[in-house]
Amino acid sequence: MTKINPFITSGYISAKYFCDRITETTTLTRYITNGNNVALISPRRLGKTGLIEHCFHQQQIREVYHTFLIDIYATKNFQEFVFELGKGILNGLKPRGRKAWELFLKCLSSLRTSISFDFSGNPSWNLEMGDIKAPAITLDEIFRYLEEADKPCLVSIDEFQVIAKYPEGDVEAILRTHIQHCSNAKFIYAGLQRHMMGEIFTSPSRPFYQSTAIMELSPINVDIYTEFIKRHFAENKKKIAVETIQEVYKRFEGITWYIQFMANSLYAMTAEGEECTVDKVNFAIENILSQLNFTYSSLLFQLPPKQKEVLIAICKEGKAQEITSSKFLKTYKLTASSVQGAIRGLLDKDFVTNELGVYSVYDKFFDIWLRKRIS
Repeated sequence: MTKINPFITSGYISAKYFCDRITETTTLTRYITNGNNVALISPRRLGKTGLIEHCFHQQQIREVYHTFLIDIYATKNFQEFVFELGKGILNGLKPRGRKAWELFLKCLSSLRTSISFDFSGNPSWNLEMGDIKAPAITLDEIFRYLEEADKPCLVSIDEFQVIAKYPEGDVEAILRTHIQHCSNAKFIYAGLQRHMMGEIFTSPSRPFYQSTAIMELSPINVDIYTEFIKRHFAENKKKIAVETIQEVYKRFEGITWYIQFMANSLYAMTAEGEECTVDKVNFAIENILSQLNFTYSSLLFQLPPKQKEVLIAICKEGKAQEITSSKFLKTYKLTASSVQGAIRGLLDKDFVTNELGVYSVYDKFFDIWLRKRIS
């Protein structure tokens, strides 16, 4: 049988390829199996979705609950939210057999005529957005299913903070009302942008105030990651120097996805019987950047001039604070008004992240590529 690269960069395979998070898995599992909704907050690419999938694969959840993973990152309004919620639930039910998904379709009166079936008789979510003509009614039907389902349900909504940007001002209140009255389902609200998630769940004026347990993810300890990577190399008759792993961890600030991606590349570069030494880290990064060069060049070209100037200034700073201060403005020949306008666009497009007032380039590979370009 063909060996797989043990460092998974997307999706979830099994506990064997999942690094640590023992405490977080226990805590999240305890919360959701004891009737709590949970807000799971962390910077992007730190492993929120992987942790949720890992929890959903625990025996006490897998055998008792229906589990649904909903990603609303690309949604722009209430209609698109309802579309993704319905699609995610149907896709989650299909592997569980006809009895499971038939009840869901029975509840979806407003969409039943739009659902098609494949040659095996399984339903397909081939709807167009316009098929959801009354999203409030469709949402009522979805929650009726969750309440009547033959098993208790766990629903994870990824990138939950985007609902705060919907043009409809009452989506939080609508969802909170439905969730409050749905005893057969519990929800995990996964999100980044700590200030936005914090406002949704900790502001007394917001509908979700004090309605959830709150968890924050931190980077996995470097020693734990070192043992995880060394073990997988050793199991496949390869070696990796401790300083190699520590260099990767330091360069990418312990962020899970980048460590996995780099470990994946370093593993692929190392033959059986060989040792992966620290000098291979830069070689692996150069290979990755060469593959991304066209994409990054296009992204930079498409940026408006002011946004490009502010992005480069933040990149040069590394960790930029007080970006409207006279010192920052003078150093990079910017004006306060141009920075204020540009930073909104950069945050919306995910070029830049803001954690507790500290701005940095969101994509670490893009940051390295840009530094090389402007140095």
